[in-house]
Amino acid sequence: MTGKSSTVLIVGAASDIGRALAREYAKAGASLILAARRVERLAPDAEDLKLRHGTTVRLAECDLLDLAGHERFLDTLGEPPDIALCVVGLLGQQQAAEADAAAADLIMRSNYNAPALLLNAVAARMERRGSGHIVGISSVAGDRGRASNYVYGSAKAGFTAFLSGLRNRLAGKGVAVLTVKPGFVDTRMTEGMALPPLLTAKPIEVAQAVRRAQERGRDVLYVRPIWRVIMLVIRLLPEGLFKRMRI
Repeated sequence: MTGKSSTVLIVGAASDIGRALAREYAKAGASLILAARRVERLAPDAEDLKLRHGTTVRLAECDLLDLAGHERFLDTLGEPPDIALCVVGLLGQQQAAEADAAAADLIMRSNYNAPALLLNAVAARMERRGSGHIVGISSVAGDRGRASNYVYGSAKAGFTAFLSGLRNRLAGKGVAVLTVKPGFVDTRMTEGMALPPLLTAKPIEVAQAVRRAQERGRDVLYVRPIWRVIMLVIRLLPEGLFKRMRI
């Protein structure tokens, strides 16, 4: 469901993936609501999208970590969007999270609690209407906890489980839920990391894959299919062997 009559909300629209999603849905003719904590950063993007694609773009301020503000934010939108995408995430640093509870808490809230609670509120409104699409950007890191990023991975695991349960709850009620697991993506969040080209997607590749999967009613998307195989192997490793690995 994408077209000139569709309204697409992108929460986390100032991120590299959020910007790519905005361009991709604008090309498809959708009207956009771009939401971010520092909404002024989105003004140049909004003007470019209007000029380049002739679409309607609305900017909305949304501090996802302000849980009490979720309902107020959604109230300002009026009618629920046809498609709601949550692209918010924080990789953080594993070592810092191990040593500092506040750092770990921020990673957990940014990747699980806050996105899940916002999408839960969106889902309730879409359910009452009887239609809608919800897209959550999770991560392959949530498929199995690994020493290198288990704080971030545990939060994404929780978010993946939440989206799965939400999809199950809304089945047959006109609301579809898509879980996206991009794998490595070449963004500001991964800047400076040595990423293998075969496993690393560009933001526009993620955006195109997301729109195709959403329009086709997919449930789970691994942006590069090789990640599905890799994570299956990792999940199937016996715990005794897994404990001796550093991945």
